[in-house]
Amino acid sequence: MDLSIGELSRRAEVKIPTIRYYEQIGLLPETGRTEGKQRRYGRRAVARLAFIRQARELGFEVDAIRMLLSLQDDPDQSCARADEIAKARLVEVEKRIASLKALRRELRKMVEECACGRVGECRVIETLADRTHAHGKLAAS
Repeated sequence: MDLSIGELSRRAEVKIPTIRYYEQIGLLPETGRTEGKQRRYGRRAVARLAFIRQARELGFEVDAIRMLLSLQDDPDQSCARADEIAKARLVEVEKRIASLKALRRELRKMVEECACGRVGECRVIETLADRTHAHGKLAAS
C-alpha cells in the first residue's frame, strides 16, 4: 500500500494537519517521500492513526498515547503498564463525573430556587455573584 497523506487522512479519518502534528511530536513515525517530496504511507500508518484517534477519543493525553504505542510495538511484554495507564484515565473520568454531578446539583438548586420575579431577587444571579460558590467548591459539595 502506498498512500498519499490525503488518502491516509480519509482512510484513518484524521485531518492532514493532525497527521503532520503527530509526525512532529513522534506519535507517527515520519515516512518516506517520493522524488517529488510527497509523503507516502503504508498500512501500518493507517492502523497507528486509528489507534491514536481512538485513544484521543477516550481522552488519553499525548504522553499516555506515546507509552501505549510503545507497548503495542512490543507485544510480548506484560500489559501491566497499559492497565496502569487505563486505570489512571478511569480515575480522571470518575473525578470529572463527580464534578459534573456537583455542577448539576448546583444548577438545579439555582433553578429550583428561582422565584421568576425581578432580577434583584433572582437566585441565579445571586448565586453567580456569590464568590463562595467558586468552581472549586462545587467538587466538594
